[in-house]
Amino acid sequence: MREESRGREVLETPRAAGLAGVVFALLLAAAIVLVRLGIPEAAGATTAQAFTNSGQRSAILTALALVPFAGIFFLWFVGAVRAHVGDVEDRFLATVFLGSGLVFTAMMFGAAAAASAVLAITHSDGAVPSPAAWDFGRHFAHTLLKEYAMRMAAVFVCSMSVMGRRLGVLPRPLTGLGFLAALILLFVAPYVPWMELVFPAWSLVLSVHILLAAGQTGR
Repeated sequence: MREESRGREVLETPRAAGLAGVVFALLLAAAIVLVRLGIPEAAGATTAQAFTNSGQRSAILTALALVPFAGIFFLWFVGAVRAHVGDVEDRFLATVFLGSGLVFTAMMFGAAAAASAVLAITHSDGAVPSPAAWDFGRHFAHTLLKEYAMRMAAVFVCSMSVMGRRLGVLPRPLTGLGFLAALILLFVAPYVPWMELVFPAWSLVLSVHILLAAGQTGR
């Protein structure tokens, strides 16, 4: 009981962490939507010739501008949570939590770089790239996002939910929602379009809970 009470006291995350999580969730959701709209995944949905129009290019440019800031706020969120877990954190879970967060950030930046490459090859000297180059860049961006980044996000969500449950700082419905989100990101998101939005949605719910908890404690 003493350890659980101490865990509650240490993990009273301040408003800064909650705000960082909210901003990250909104930025990531916006970037995913813009990438999905700007570079459709389905074969034949768009061609390199059609992609040269200003609307799709503007969507991708906006998404690429948002991704670095989403990564910054995500790392701020991770750092704030770990700092307030403090000495009561489980080293194994803390390592998985931090590692999955860092790998997710790297994969997210990699997907953004791949999308940037698609943007570059469709506007190189005004020439339209070959179908092979276009398909490679498009599939590479989506594969990094769906196959790798989202599965690292699943590990992140699961480890956060386990820590929250063990320390008693997250309500049971929120931990249950976390485990469900992890399963979706791990097994469904790679195959069903738009399921990547589960991660920013979970992050938003968690961050709002943190903000409400911080408001109740006056921190």
